[in-house]
Amino acid sequence: MVEKLAIHGGPKVKATPFGSGKRFGEAELKELREAIEQDTLFYHYGQKVKQFLQKFNEMYGVKYSVATSSGTAAIHVALGAAGVTAGDEVITSPITDQGTVIGILYQNAIPVFADVLPNTYNLDPASVEACITERTKAIVVVHLAGNPCDMDAIMTIARKYGLKVIEDCAQSYLSMYKGKLVGTFGDYGCFSTNDFKHISTGDGGMVTVNSGDDEDYAVVHAFADKNYQRFDHIVARDIHHIAPNYRMTELQGAVGIAQLDKLPWICEKRRDYGTMLIDGLTGIPGVYPPQITDGGTSSFWFFLFRLDMKMLNGTVDEFVAALNAEGISSVRGYIPQPVYMQPLFQKKEAYPGTHYPFSLSEVSYEEGICPEAERILKSSVRFGISEFYTESDIEDIIASIRKVAAYFMTAGVTKS
Repeated sequence: MVEKLAIHGGPKVKATPFGSGKRFGEAELKELREAIEQDTLFYHYGQKVKQFLQKFNEMYGVKYSVATSSGTAAIHVALGAAGVTAGDEVITSPITDQGTVIGILYQNAIPVFADVLPNTYNLDPASVEACITERTKAIVVVHLAGNPCDMDAIMTIARKYGLKVIEDCAQSYLSMYKGKLVGTFGDYGCFSTNDFKHISTGDGGMVTVNSGDDEDYAVVHAFADKNYQRFDHIVARDIHHIAPNYRMTELQGAVGIAQLDKLPWICEKRRDYGTMLIDGLTGIPGVYPPQITDGGTSSFWFFLFRLDMKMLNGTVDEFVAALNAEGISSVRGYIPQPVYMQPLFQKKEAYPGTHYPFSLSEVSYEEGICPEAERILKSSVRFGISEFYTESDIEDIIASIRKVAAYFMTAGVTKS
Protein backbone atom coordinates (compact mmCIF):
# COMPACT_ATOMS: atom_id res chain seq x y z
CA MET A 1 0.00 0.00 0.00
CA VAL A 2 1.31 3.46 -0.93
CA GLU A 3 2.08 5.67 2.08
CA LYS A 4 0.22 8.93 2.48
CA LEU A 5 2.52 11.84 1.72
CA ALA A 6 3.27 14.43 4.41
CA ILE A 7 2.09 17.14 2.01
CA HIS A 8 -1.34 15.41 2.15
CA GLY A 9 -1.35 15.10 5.93
CA GLY A 10 0.61 11.88 6.40
CA PRO A 11 3.59 11.52 8.79
CA LYS A 12 6.83 12.90 7.41
CA VAL A 13 9.84 10.62 7.07
CA LYS A 14 12.45 13.02 8.47
CA ALA A 15 11.09 13.62 11.95
CA THR A 16 14.47 14.25 13.63
CA PRO A 17 16.98 17.07 13.02
CA PHE A 18 19.87 16.50 10.67
CA GLY A 19 23.30 16.05 12.20
CA SER A 20 25.18 19.32 12.66
CA GLY A 21 28.53 20.59 13.83
CA LYS A 22 30.81 23.61 14.06
CA ARG A 23 33.07 24.38 11.10
CA PHE A 24 35.37 26.69 13.05
CA GLY A 25 36.95 26.39 16.48
CA GLU A 26 40.11 26.67 18.52
CA ALA A 27 42.42 25.72 15.66
CA GLU A 28 41.22 28.67 13.58
CA LEU A 29 41.37 31.01 16.58
CA LYS A 30 44.99 30.00 17.23
CA GLU A 31 46.01 30.76 13.66
CA LEU A 32 44.11 34.07 13.68
CA ARG A 33 45.78 35.12 16.91
CA GLU A 34 49.18 34.40 15.43
CA ALA A 35 48.26 36.37 12.30
CA ILE A 36 47.28 39.43 14.34
CA GLU A 37 50.42 39.17 16.46
CA GLN A 38 52.53 39.54 13.29
CA ASP A 39 51.43 43.20 13.28
CA THR A 40 50.70 42.97 9.56
CA LEU A 41 47.78 41.48 7.67
CA PHE A 42 49.35 41.96 4.23
CA TYR A 43 50.25 38.70 2.50
CA HIS A 44 53.66 39.82 1.26
CA TYR A 45 54.97 40.67 4.72
CA GLY A 46 53.12 38.09 6.78
CA GLN A 47 53.54 34.31 6.91
CA LYS A 48 50.00 32.91 7.06
CA VAL A 49 49.11 33.06 3.35
CA LYS A 50 52.51 31.59 2.55
CA GLN A 51 51.96 28.74 5.06
CA PHE A 52 48.47 28.13 3.72
CA LEU A 53 49.74 27.82 0.15
CA GLN A 54 52.66 25.61 1.15
CA LYS A 55 50.26 23.26 2.93
CA PHE A 56 47.88 23.26 -0.05
CA ASN A 57 50.75 22.64 -2.49
CA GLU A 58 51.91 19.64 -0.48
CA MET A 59 48.38 18.23 -0.39
CA TYR A 60 48.02 18.62 -4.16
CA GLY A 61 51.54 17.72 -5.14
CA VAL A 62 52.22 20.97 -7.01
CA LYS A 63 55.22 23.28 -6.84
CA TYR A 64 53.35 26.57 -7.07
CA SER A 65 49.97 28.07 -6.31
CA VAL A 66 48.75 31.64 -5.90
CA ALA A 67 46.21 32.87 -3.36
CA THR A 68 43.29 35.06 -4.44
CA SER A 69 40.38 36.91 -2.86
CA SER A 70 37.76 34.49 -4.22
CA GLY A 71 37.19 31.51 -6.50
CA THR A 72 35.83 33.88 -9.13
CA ALA A 73 39.07 35.84 -8.87
CA ALA A 74 41.07 32.62 -9.20
CA ILE A 75 39.45 31.87 -12.56
CA HIS A 76 40.03 35.43 -13.76
CA VAL A 77 43.69 35.23 -12.72
CA ALA A 78 44.12 31.93 -14.59
CA LEU A 79 42.50 33.40 -17.72
CA GLY A 80 44.73 36.44 -17.56
CA ALA A 81 47.84 34.33 -17.08
CA ALA A 82 46.76 32.12 -19.98
CA GLY A 83 46.83 35.14 -22.26
CA VAL A 84 43.08 35.29 -22.89
CA THR A 85 42.29 38.72 -24.28
CA ALA A 86 39.78 40.81 -26.22
CA GLY A 87 37.93 38.85 -28.90
CA ASP A 88 39.13 35.42 -27.81
CA GLU A 89 36.54 32.69 -27.31
CA VAL A 90 36.54 30.52 -24.19
CA ILE A 91 34.50 27.31 -24.07
CA THR A 92 32.83 26.38 -20.80
CA SER A 93 29.78 24.69 -19.26
CA PRO A 94 26.24 26.13 -19.31
CA ILE A 95 25.54 24.53 -15.91
CA THR A 96 27.72 26.52 -13.57
CA ASP A 97 27.89 29.51 -11.27
CA GLN A 98 28.26 33.01 -12.66
CA GLY A 99 31.77 33.05 -11.19
CA THR A 100 32.94 30.77 -13.99
CA VAL A 101 32.15 33.30 -16.72
CA ILE A 102 32.86 36.65 -15.04
CA GLY A 103 36.60 36.42 -15.64
CA ILE A 104 36.08 35.58 -19.31
CA LEU A 105 34.08 38.77 -19.80
CA TYR A 106 36.47 40.84 -17.67
CA GLN A 107 39.17 39.87 -20.19
CA ASN A 108 36.79 41.07 -22.93
CA ALA A 109 36.64 37.53 -24.25
CA ILE A 110 33.48 35.71 -25.30
CA PRO A 111 32.04 32.73 -23.42
CA VAL A 112 31.02 29.82 -25.64
CA PHE A 113 28.82 27.15 -24.08
CA ALA A 114 29.30 23.49 -24.95
CA ASP A 115 26.66 20.94 -24.00
CA VAL A 116 26.96 18.46 -21.15
CA LEU A 117 26.58 14.72 -20.69
CA PRO A 118 23.15 13.53 -19.47
CA ASN A 119 24.33 11.49 -16.49
CA THR A 120 27.44 13.24 -15.13
CA TYR A 121 26.21 16.80 -15.95
CA ASN A 122 29.77 17.68 -17.01
CA LEU A 123 31.10 18.94 -20.34
CA ASP A 124 30.59 16.60 -23.29
CA PRO A 125 34.00 16.39 -25.02
CA ALA A 126 32.35 15.94 -28.44
CA SER A 127 30.37 19.15 -27.94
CA VAL A 128 33.50 20.98 -26.78
CA GLU A 129 35.34 20.03 -29.96
CA ALA A 130 32.38 21.06 -32.10
CA CYS A 131 32.51 24.56 -30.53
CA ILE A 132 36.14 25.23 -31.45
CA THR A 133 36.82 28.01 -33.95
CA GLU A 134 39.90 29.96 -34.99
CA ARG A 135 39.09 32.38 -32.16
CA THR A 136 39.09 29.72 -29.41
CA LYS A 137 41.83 30.28 -26.84
CA ALA A 138 40.89 28.20 -23.80
CA ILE A 139 38.53 25.71 -22.17
CA VAL A 140 37.24 26.30 -18.65
CA VAL A 141 36.31 22.87 -17.32
CA VAL A 142 33.77 22.74 -14.47
CA HIS A 143 33.88 19.68 -12.19
CA LEU A 144 30.25 20.10 -11.15
CA ALA A 145 29.35 19.17 -7.55
CA GLY A 146 32.68 17.35 -7.15
CA ASN A 147 32.20 14.97 -10.09
CA PRO A 148 35.35 15.03 -12.25
CA CYS A 149 35.13 15.70 -15.98
CA ASP A 150 36.55 13.27 -18.53
CA MET A 151 39.98 14.90 -18.40
CA ASP A 152 41.63 12.42 -20.78
CA ALA A 153 39.28 13.49 -23.55
CA ILE A 154 39.44 17.20 -22.65
CA MET A 155 43.24 17.28 -22.57
CA THR A 156 43.47 15.37 -25.87
CA ILE A 157 41.25 18.00 -27.52
CA ALA A 158 43.24 20.85 -25.95
CA ARG A 159 46.55 19.48 -27.19
CA LYS A 160 45.11 18.86 -30.65
CA TYR A 161 44.06 22.50 -31.04
CA GLY A 162 46.70 24.18 -28.88
CA LEU A 163 44.24 25.42 -26.24
CA LYS A 164 44.79 26.36 -22.61
CA VAL A 165 42.81 24.37 -20.02
CA ILE A 166 41.60 25.94 -16.79
CA GLU A 167 39.87 23.71 -14.24
CA ASP A 168 37.10 25.19 -12.10
CA CYS A 169 37.49 23.12 -8.94
CA ALA A 170 35.38 25.30 -6.65
CA GLN A 171 33.09 22.33 -5.93
CA SER A 172 35.58 19.48 -6.26
CA TYR A 173 38.16 19.42 -3.48
CA LEU A 174 40.10 16.14 -3.39
CA SER A 175 38.08 14.66 -6.24
CA MET A 176 40.11 12.18 -8.27
CA TYR A 177 40.25 11.18 -11.91
CA LYS A 178 42.20 8.00 -12.70
CA GLY A 179 44.32 8.33 -9.58
CA LYS A 180 45.12 12.03 -9.96
CA LEU A 181 43.57 15.04 -8.22
CA VAL A 182 41.38 17.28 -10.34
CA GLY A 183 42.91 20.71 -10.58
CA THR A 184 46.27 19.24 -11.59
CA PHE A 185 45.44 18.20 -15.18
CA GLY A 186 45.05 21.53 -16.97
CA ASP A 187 47.37 24.50 -17.16
CA TYR A 188 45.74 25.95 -14.04
CA GLY A 189 43.39 24.67 -11.34
CA CYS A 190 41.07 27.16 -9.61
CA PHE A 191 39.64 26.69 -6.12
CA SER A 192 37.25 28.60 -3.87
CA THR A 193 37.21 29.02 -0.10
CA ASN A 194 34.00 30.99 0.17
CA ASP A 195 31.63 30.14 2.99
CA PHE A 196 29.61 27.67 0.93
CA LYS A 197 32.40 25.34 -0.17
CA HIS A 198 34.05 22.28 1.43
CA ILE A 199 36.35 24.56 3.40
CA SER A 200 35.87 28.24 4.17
CA THR A 201 37.96 31.32 4.81
CA GLY A 202 34.87 33.51 4.46
CA ASP A 203 35.97 34.23 0.92
CA GLY A 204 39.12 33.37 -0.97
CA GLY A 205 40.62 31.12 -3.60
CA MET A 206 43.75 29.57 -5.06
CA VAL A 207 45.23 28.94 -8.50
CA THR A 208 47.53 25.98 -9.03
CA VAL A 209 50.31 26.57 -11.57
CA ASN A 210 50.55 23.09 -13.00
CA SER A 211 53.49 23.67 -15.30
CA GLY A 212 55.71 24.17 -12.25
CA ASP A 213 57.52 26.77 -14.34
CA ASP A 214 59.04 29.72 -12.48
CA GLU A 215 58.13 32.20 -15.20
CA ASP A 216 54.54 30.96 -15.41
CA TYR A 217 54.24 31.27 -11.64
CA ALA A 218 55.55 34.84 -11.76
CA VAL A 219 52.89 35.78 -14.33
CA VAL A 220 50.07 34.24 -12.27
CA HIS A 221 51.35 35.78 -9.04
CA ALA A 222 51.59 39.23 -10.60
CA PHE A 223 48.16 39.09 -12.26
CA ALA A 224 46.55 38.59 -8.83
CA ASP A 225 48.31 41.72 -7.54
CA LYS A 226 47.92 44.54 -10.11
CA ASN A 227 50.85 43.10 -12.09
CA TYR A 228 53.22 44.08 -9.30
CA GLN A 229 56.15 41.69 -8.93
CA ARG A 230 56.46 40.98 -5.21
CA PHE A 231 59.17 38.41 -4.55
CA ASP A 232 61.35 38.27 -1.46
CA HIS A 233 62.13 41.88 -0.53
CA ILE A 234 61.87 43.23 -4.06
CA VAL A 235 58.72 44.93 -5.37
CA ALA A 236 58.78 45.80 -9.09
CA ARG A 237 56.14 48.11 -10.56
CA ASP A 238 57.14 48.04 -14.21
CA ILE A 239 53.54 47.66 -15.45
CA HIS A 240 52.90 46.72 -19.09
CA HIS A 241 49.25 45.60 -18.85
CA ILE A 242 46.39 46.06 -16.41
CA ALA A 243 45.58 43.38 -13.85
CA PRO A 244 43.15 43.33 -10.90
CA ASN A 245 43.86 43.42 -7.19
CA TYR A 246 42.78 39.97 -5.97
CA ARG A 247 45.05 39.56 -2.96
CA MET A 248 44.24 37.25 -0.05
CA THR A 249 44.67 38.68 3.45
CA GLU A 250 46.59 37.10 6.30
CA LEU A 251 43.32 36.56 8.15
CA GLN A 252 41.97 34.40 5.33
CA GLY A 253 45.27 32.53 5.08
CA ALA A 254 45.27 31.86 8.82
CA VAL A 255 41.79 30.32 8.78
CA GLY A 256 42.73 28.35 5.67
CA ILE A 257 45.66 26.68 7.43
CA ALA A 258 43.32 25.19 10.05
CA GLN A 259 40.64 24.35 7.50
CA LEU A 260 43.03 22.32 5.35
CA ASP A 261 43.61 19.95 8.27
CA LYS A 262 39.89 19.11 8.18
CA LEU A 263 39.59 18.78 4.42
CA PRO A 264 40.42 15.05 4.04
CA TRP A 265 37.80 14.10 6.64
CA ILE A 266 35.22 16.44 5.10
CA CYS A 267 35.68 14.98 1.62
CA GLU A 268 35.75 11.38 2.88
CA LYS A 269 32.42 11.81 4.70
CA ARG A 270 30.81 13.49 1.70
CA ARG A 271 32.13 10.78 -0.63
CA ASP A 272 30.73 8.08 1.64
CA TYR A 273 27.32 9.75 1.89
CA GLY A 274 27.13 10.48 -1.83
CA THR A 275 27.93 6.86 -2.60
CA MET A 276 25.24 5.72 -0.14
CA LEU A 277 22.72 7.95 -1.88
CA ILE A 278 23.57 6.65 -5.35
CA ASP A 279 23.32 3.06 -4.14
CA GLY A 280 20.07 3.73 -2.30
CA LEU A 281 18.36 5.50 -5.21
CA THR A 282 19.50 3.18 -7.98
CA GLY A 283 16.61 1.12 -9.31
CA ILE A 284 13.77 3.38 -8.19
CA PRO A 285 11.44 3.75 -11.19
CA GLY A 286 11.63 7.26 -12.63
CA VAL A 287 14.53 8.31 -10.39
CA TYR A 288 18.04 8.57 -11.86
CA PRO A 289 20.97 9.33 -9.53
CA PRO A 290 24.10 10.94 -11.02
CA GLN A 291 26.74 8.81 -12.68
CA ILE A 292 30.28 9.33 -11.48
CA THR A 293 32.70 9.75 -14.37
CA ASP A 294 34.52 6.51 -15.25
CA GLY A 295 37.76 6.38 -13.29
CA GLY A 296 36.65 9.19 -11.00
CA THR A 297 35.63 9.81 -7.41
CA SER A 298 33.43 12.70 -6.28
CA SER A 299 33.53 14.77 -3.10
CA PHE A 300 29.82 15.66 -3.53
CA TRP A 301 29.46 19.37 -2.88
CA PHE A 302 25.75 18.78 -3.44
CA PHE A 303 23.59 15.95 -4.78
CA LEU A 304 21.66 16.32 -8.04
CA PHE A 305 19.40 13.59 -9.43
CA ARG A 306 17.02 13.45 -12.38
CA LEU A 307 13.35 12.47 -12.64
CA ASP A 308 11.25 11.04 -15.45
CA MET A 309 7.99 12.78 -14.62
CA LYS A 310 6.12 11.09 -17.46
CA MET A 311 6.69 7.88 -15.55
CA LEU A 312 5.97 9.56 -12.22
CA ASN A 313 2.75 11.33 -13.25
CA GLY A 314 3.39 14.91 -12.21
CA THR A 315 5.89 17.76 -12.36
CA VAL A 316 9.34 18.21 -10.88
CA ASP A 317 8.09 21.15 -8.81
CA GLU A 318 5.33 18.97 -7.34
CA PHE A 319 7.89 16.27 -6.53
CA VAL A 320 10.11 18.87 -4.84
CA ALA A 321 7.20 20.22 -2.80
CA ALA A 322 6.35 16.71 -1.60
CA LEU A 323 9.99 16.00 -0.74
CA ASN A 324 10.26 19.21 1.27
CA ALA A 325 7.15 18.25 3.20
CA GLU A 326 8.86 14.98 4.15
CA GLY A 327 11.62 17.04 5.80
CA ILE A 328 14.17 16.98 2.98
CA SER A 329 15.05 20.50 1.88
CA SER A 330 15.38 20.46 -1.91
CA VAL A 331 14.96 22.60 -5.02
CA ARG A 332 14.54 22.03 -8.74
CA GLY A 333 17.83 22.03 -10.68
CA TYR A 334 21.17 23.53 -9.75
CA ILE A 335 20.44 26.87 -11.38
CA PRO A 336 17.06 27.95 -12.78
CA GLN A 337 18.24 27.84 -16.41
CA PRO A 338 21.48 27.57 -18.38
CA VAL A 339 23.86 30.49 -17.89
CA TYR A 340 23.37 31.66 -21.48
CA MET A 341 19.67 32.30 -20.83
CA GLN A 342 20.49 35.11 -18.37
CA PRO A 343 19.58 38.64 -19.57
CA LEU A 344 23.29 39.46 -19.73
CA PHE A 345 23.74 36.98 -22.58
CA GLN A 346 20.32 37.36 -24.17
CA LYS A 347 20.88 41.13 -24.50
CA LYS A 348 24.64 40.73 -25.08
CA GLU A 349 25.27 43.49 -22.58
CA ALA A 350 28.13 42.75 -20.20
CA TYR A 351 28.61 46.47 -19.56
CA PRO A 352 25.64 48.85 -19.51
CA GLY A 353 25.14 50.69 -22.78
CA THR A 354 27.44 48.62 -24.99
CA HIS A 355 27.48 45.18 -26.64
CA TYR A 356 31.24 44.90 -26.25
CA PRO A 357 32.89 42.35 -26.18
CA PHE A 358 30.08 40.31 -27.76
CA SER A 359 30.34 42.52 -30.83
CA LEU A 360 33.75 41.00 -31.52
CA SER A 361 32.24 37.57 -32.22
CA GLU A 362 29.28 35.97 -33.94
CA VAL A 363 28.55 33.63 -31.02
CA SER A 364 24.82 33.40 -30.28
CA TYR A 365 22.94 32.36 -27.14
CA GLU A 366 19.50 31.30 -28.28
CA GLU A 367 17.48 28.74 -26.38
CA GLY A 368 18.28 25.22 -27.56
CA ILE A 369 22.04 25.57 -28.13
CA CYS A 370 22.69 23.11 -25.29
CA PRO A 371 19.61 20.87 -25.28
CA GLU A 372 20.97 18.33 -22.79
CA ALA A 373 21.80 21.03 -20.26
CA GLU A 374 18.32 22.47 -20.63
CA ARG A 375 16.73 19.06 -20.09
CA ILE A 376 18.86 18.39 -17.01
CA LEU A 377 17.91 21.65 -15.32
CA LYS A 378 14.21 21.08 -16.02
CA SER A 379 14.20 17.47 -14.80
CA SER A 380 16.54 17.46 -11.80
CA VAL A 381 16.28 17.86 -8.04
CA ARG A 382 19.07 19.16 -5.81
CA PHE A 383 19.69 18.92 -2.09
CA GLY A 384 22.71 19.55 0.09
CA ILE A 385 25.06 17.10 1.79
CA SER A 386 26.97 17.85 4.97
CA GLU A 387 29.92 16.09 6.50
CA PHE A 388 28.08 16.49 9.81
CA TYR A 389 25.17 14.32 8.68
CA THR A 390 24.80 10.81 10.06
CA GLU A 391 24.16 7.59 8.17
CA SER A 392 20.64 7.72 9.61
CA ASP A 393 20.15 11.11 7.92
CA ILE A 394 21.17 9.63 4.58
CA GLU A 395 18.83 6.69 5.07
CA ASP A 396 16.00 9.15 5.79
CA ILE A 397 16.75 11.03 2.56
CA ILE A 398 16.64 7.80 0.58
CA ALA A 399 13.43 6.69 2.31
CA SER A 400 11.80 10.07 1.59
CA ILE A 401 12.65 9.94 -2.10
CA ARG A 402 11.44 6.35 -2.33
CA LYS A 403 8.19 7.26 -0.59
CA VAL A 404 7.48 10.27 -2.84
CA ALA A 405 8.46 8.39 -6.01
CA ALA A 406 6.23 5.45 -5.08
CA TYR A 407 3.27 7.74 -4.55
CA PHE A 408 3.78 9.59 -7.83
CA MET A 409 4.29 6.31 -9.64
CA THR A 410 1.11 4.65 -8.47
CA ALA A 411 -1.33 7.32 -7.29
CA GLY A 412 -0.47 10.45 -9.26
CA VAL A 413 0.09 13.83 -7.71
CA THR A 414 -3.52 15.00 -7.99
CA LYS A 415 -4.81 12.31 -5.65
CA SER A 416 -4.51 12.37 -1.89
